[in-house]
Amino acid sequence: MADIDTDIKQMIIEELELEDIALEDIDTEAPLFGDGLGLDSIDALELGLALQKRFNVKIDANSEQNKEHFRSVASLRNFVLAQQAQ
Repeated sequence: MADIDTDIKQMIIEELELEDIALEDIDTEAPLFGDGLGLDSIDALELGLALQKRFNVKIDANSEQNKEHFRSVASLRNFVLAQQAQ
């Protein structure tokens, strides 16, 4: 699990150009939006596209569950693993 967490953290840093953030700065359980890492809705769109490309997952833009999937690195990991198991 740690490998996919690291992959997701690295993808966040690279895709969102967070040059001042290191892998160790991103807590796996901390919120990505708001008080946590401080990402916004534009970041969410970019992150969604990057997830689809890197992990070959399908994200339903109208899904009510997206907010929960994008809550933290851990929730993104669980989402990716669930998608890949299908």
